[in-house]
Amino acid sequence: MKFSRRIHATTKPLALAVGNFDGVHLGHQAILRSTMAAARRLQLDAAALTFQPMPREYFARRQNNPALAPARLMSVSEKLTAFAEAGLAHVFVPRFDERFSRQTPIDFLESLRSANVRWMMVGDDFRFGAKRIGDVALMRQFGAAHGIEVETMSDVVTGEGNVRVSSSAIRQALAAGRIRDAAEMLGRPYAITGRVTHGKKLGRTLGFPTANIALSGRKPALAGVFAVKCKLVTRGLEGVAELGKVDVGVTLDGVANLGTNPVVSSESRQHLEVFLFDGSGDLYGRRVQISFFEKIRDEQNFASLDALVTQMHDDTARAKKILSRVNDDGSAKKGLQEHP
Repeated sequence: MKFSRRIHATTKPLALAVGNFDGVHLGHQAILRSTMAAARRLQLDAAALTFQPMPREYFARRQNNPALAPARLMSVSEKLTAFAEAGLAHVFVPRFDERFSRQTPIDFLESLRSANVRWMMVGDDFRFGAKRIGDVALMRQFGAAHGIEVETMSDVVTGEGNVRVSSSAIRQALAAGRIRDAAEMLGRPYAITGRVTHGKKLGRTLGFPTANIALSGRKPALAGVFAVKCKLVTRGLEGVAELGKVDVGVTLDGVANLGTNPVVSSESRQHLEVFLFDGSGDLYGRRVQISFFEKIRDEQNFASLDALVTQMHDDTARAKKILSRVNDDGSAKKGLQEHP
């Protein structure tokens, strides 16, 4: 898969999926499958166009109001991994900045025509151009005049209540601690991928050594203490084949704290710390994926470190019970009922 920071023509004409794709949830996956199918049918290259930062993030920064920015379900690198797994040949990630935000809808569509787009798909509520005045009707009109077939994806629903799958609905589910609802809309457990960094190492002195995962300025969609699984997704920074007892693809069970950790820190910045039940080997500098399976509790203050240790023992016992019943993909283990 080829990646570019600008929209440009490629060797072959394109079938293009357009959107933010935050989370690459079931609705996004349906768009990507349709794009792949169209590319095969029309003998085009399959591609995706997304934006960095996301438009709402950009406008939140411009207004100096970080609270307006949505929580991130995925980093750009996680999104690119999902696109590659979908089989796309090209991904365009232009910088969404002042100049991009001021494009007229026609200017945006002309950039796609110049990139030799012959087929494209968006969500049926897609808006674009300055002040979001461009819509699907304009896109279809432009496409008809310039030989570009435009398709839209209707809502994808899930659950007993026929909940519309969307990035916003997933953020709401995660914030409310409804981890399984989020997983159902994603089609997989919610996960955060990051590099293991050095922390304060207080957990080690308490008998709970943790791996600290860099969030790189990311605004997480959830907070609290969770039952998790950790998978190593790359080797060390220098490509070392084996460090300690953990190698690429190995999955370890654990309990994670995602938040400000008020007991040991006065910082408002959020941290992700994971205690792995079977030890972590030497994970420093290595990239891991932390998958969330169930929320155990909210973050809380403790009167003493002894009280914290007592709670951590309880959290560990609960997490082990939860994780003993689920496979790595979130499905219940055969012959076992899911944890209530």
